[in-house]
Amino acid sequence: MAVRTTAAPRTPTFLQITISLQTLAILFQAVTALVTVTTAHGEVLHSVGARVMYGASMVYLLAAVLAWRPGGGPARPVLYATGFLVLASAQVVLGIAHVLWVHVPLGVLMFSLSVLALGRSLSGRRLSARPVARV
Repeated sequence: MAVRTTAAPRTPTFLQITISLQTLAILFQAVTALVTVTTAHGEVLHSVGARVMYGASMVYLLAAVLAWRPGGGPARPVLYATGFLVLASAQVVLGIAHVLWVHVPLGVLMFSLSVLALGRSLSGRRLSARPVARV
């Protein structure tokens, strides 16, 4: 006779929360970039959003290091977070210099990579189920 068990609901980890925050911040940047073209206040929103996005990238790196080092987790999220921080730094420099032909595609790339990292983080937690006990 087989006993079925279901996966216990899990609360999101600090790493998942920071990846979500980063993804939302980059999405906000895309929206405010469109607002910058149409209104006078868009540049202020985009500038504030850039600071939030950069801070979110730093917190993501901190969360990845905290998940890796003391807990013995995988080091791959640290590499992803470091890459995001490098890309965010490039975005800030390119945005200040108004090099839009690189700034815009790099923003699209960052959003895509952030969504992929978020999906990978969430799927790893939600797909883990308890084994089926067989008696």
